[in-house]
Amino acid sequence: MSASRLSAGGHIDRSRTLSFTWDGRDLTGHPGDTLASALLAADVGVIGRSFKYHRPRGIMSAGVEESGAIVTVGTGARRDPNVKASTQELHDGLVANGQNAWPNVRFDLGAVNNLLSPFFAAGFYYKTFMGLPPFEWGSGTGLWMRYEAIIRKAAGMGTASREPDPDSYEHAHDHCDVLVVGSGPAGRASALEAAAAGTSQWSWACS
Repeated sequence: MSASRLSAGGHIDRSRTLSFTWDGRDLTGHPGDTLASALLAADVGVIGRSFKYHRPRGIMSAGVEESGAIVTVGTGARRDPNVKASTQELHDGLVANGQNAWPNVRFDLGAVNNLLSPFFAAGFYYKTFMGLPPFEWGSGTGLWMRYEAIIRKAAGMGTASREPDPDSYEHAHDHCDVLVVGSGPAGRASALEAAAAGTSQWSWACS
């Protein structure tokens, strides 16, 4: 199945073109696109790889609930991993890459795990290693810590930049009588109660 962009409709500006890079490929989109919609319009189907078996994953949603299209955007000190392609606004010069794949999500050598899936139990990625007999180079907790480092690298999470943050930010320092964190039923009730009690300053932070 292939994808293409409709000639009209939606909330994008087709009169302007934006250039971006996906996994080393130069592509184009329009203002109003998310990274996900621009990739779909460019007929890019594989955005990521699953943990464990490295099965291909595409775009599953149009919002924050996206679980398949998890990408890394930016380069150098501004590299930002684990971004949902469905919430990343497209802009000119955007650089984005897939995660949990090598050399790239289109051709991932880790996909060999899928061929071995009939032999892997559901919990092989951690439980299998917790009861192994002692070896010369470790046992018990020490042995598990060695395996954990390898398992974490295969978990599909991106790598954050190790360089200092080059950006500067505005800071605000304020004081309040009551701070309510959370917008659920309890948080709302607490905020209303605080306001009714006549507190002079109060803040409500939604989460």
